[in-house]
Amino acid sequence: MARTKPTAAHLALVRALREHELKATPTQVERWQQNDLLPQSSAWFEPGSPIIQPHILNRAMHLAIEARQGRGMGWIGWHLWAANATPDSAHRLRTALIASLKRPLAQADVDKIPTGNSDRAFKARRAAARRVVGKRRLPQRDLDETLRAQAAEAGLELPRSTSTLPNVSHRALTDAGVRLLLGGVADLGSEELLEALEKAMPNHTEIIEQMRDEYRQAELMGTDPLARSPWARGLPGMVRTVEAANDRDLCHAVYTCTLATGALHDLMGRASAKPEILTVLTADVMWRQWAVVGGITPKGAPGLAAVALNTVQYLTEPEWAAELGRYMFLMHNLDVAYPAHPDILGGGMEA
Repeated sequence: MARTKPTAAHLALVRALREHELKATPTQVERWQQNDLLPQSSAWFEPGSPIIQPHILNRAMHLAIEARQGRGMGWIGWHLWAANATPDSAHRLRTALIASLKRPLAQADVDKIPTGNSDRAFKARRAAARRVVGKRRLPQRDLDETLRAQAAEAGLELPRSTSTLPNVSHRALTDAGVRLLLGGVADLGSEELLEALEKAMPNHTEIIEQMRDEYRQAELMGTDPLARSPWARGLPGMVRTVEAANDRDLCHAVYTCTLATGALHDLMGRASAKPEILTVLTADVMWRQWAVVGGITPKGAPGLAAVALNTVQYLTEPEWAAELGRYMFLMHNLDVAYPAHPDILGGGMEA
């Protein structure tokens, strides 16, 4: 089938990208439109002007950068869909979020989570959890100490926290997390979770004992702190949360979480030259409650999974969502104080 002749609008956008030393073909631009990542060409220009509007060019620049690096659109694409906030983009987001949440099961060929409270169902979920974890190699990073060492080279001392996880990908935490994913809190009690934390944080016994006391007090009062977590009902509960959210709330949650992630990544990139940024970021409680456990996202599918989990938490925990909004304001202030791209939060992540 012969390709259609490139439109004047497509060629104008290609030229505009070239002026910023970025490459894209008219075919790529057309594909971005087909995937709802760029609006119709009629919306690109100011009335009566041949110049591409800044927010359209900004979007195209992000897409061209991702394409140049050989990656899929990832959470950048999610951010743009969320910014569109149309029924079609909300449907795309919902489908992508659910696929990302289910990806660990699909990789392990776990087609369906065994249900029920019987011993047989419990053992089947344990077996499925072992398949999901498998023999995969987990990153052995101590992010907190790595950042502290980098700051020390610049003559700064970052605040220490007894509650910061040295390695969020520790095998013990991964095993516990997968069991929660498959069976929720019904399959993993608070004591088993604390035992996993003890293995991941062997030098933080005081904070773990404090958590153990808090859980005991909660049990005496007839409550379960884990029941308020997005993990409480496991993957089925997370999927239901995404399915039940209306289009507006879903797009808002994804937009906020991806914007926060973009801002954090951008500030972390500046921190090597301005380590004072790390001092402010790490002193806030959201550094421990969000940044190190889901804000600093790896590339590829694991990063998408982190954003998907953030989205579920944003939808289910209003207090956490408000705290993330507050932390975003802090990051905005840092963006203004240590500018890299004037007036653009997250290095241009405004859509």
